[in-house]
Formats: sequence, structure tokens, C-alpha cells
Amino acid sequence: MRIHIGSDHAGLELKAILIDHLRSTGHEVTDHGPYEYDALDDYPLFCIPAAEATAVDPESIGIVLGGSGNGEQIAANKVLSVRAALVWSNEIAKLAREHNNANVISIGGRMHTPEVCIELIDTFIATPFSQDERHMRRIGQISDYEYEGNL
Repeated sequence: MRIHIGSDHAGLELKAILIDHLRSTGHEVTDHGPYEYDALDDYPLFCIPAAEATAVDPESIGIVLGGSGNGEQIAANKVLSVRAALVWSNEIAKLAREHNNANVISIGGRMHTPEVCIELIDTFIATPFSQDERHMRRIGQISDYEYEGNL
């Protein structure tokens, strides 16, 4: 699977660990930065490009990381066709994919150990969208609003 990843300074170390893990399990990973520690960097500059790359490649997923994951999720969700979910448990990772067909996972690097983050991402990747009619209908309503401004 193709994976686009971006973070901020708070997610920089975790990002390196995740990239190593993902590549070792056969995934093709594109790192959208940052590439060095800067305590004053701005996560939108890295998370939005990761989300944009995910949006134009429907067969890929995105990962955005920060201290809490909140701002990173908000930034990613500003990109058309992105459904970014802030994930903090395996159950949420599964539901984000099964019910919402989320294509970007956001994780707070300061909220979990690297091992837990790896588990959350592996769960997200392994879980397919259910294709259930009610979930497809709801996602369609969100897309209609996103692109046309009406419900």
C-alpha cells in the first residue's frame, strides 16, 4: 500500500519509527516532512501535503502525527476528499475505516507509546470499509456538502 505521512516536531521521532515499520512490512511510504527537528515548525505545512497526496491517490492512505493529533486532523480534513480520523484505540481505528471509510489516520505521538501507535496504524490499514449502504449514504452526504455546499 502507498502511504503518505506528515507530522510536526512533536511527531518527528515517531514518524521515523513508523516509516521503518511500514517499509519493513512492504508498504511504499512517502515522507512529507519535517525532516529535522524545529520546535517552532507548523504542522499544516507537512500534514496538508500528506493529505493532498492521499486525496489524489485513492488507493493510498495518509498518516498525520503531532503531539495530540488534533490540529493535524483538522488540517488534513481541510483537503477535499479527505476523511481524517483522530484515532486513540483499536476500536476507533476499526470504526474509522469500517463506518467512515477514513483515508487518513491522525495520532497524537505524545498520547501513546510507539508500540501502541504501530498497532493503531496496522489496525487502520488492515480494516476494510464495510460498504454498508447506510455508511455509503452518509459519506455521500458529507461529500455533497463538501463539493456543493448542500445536504
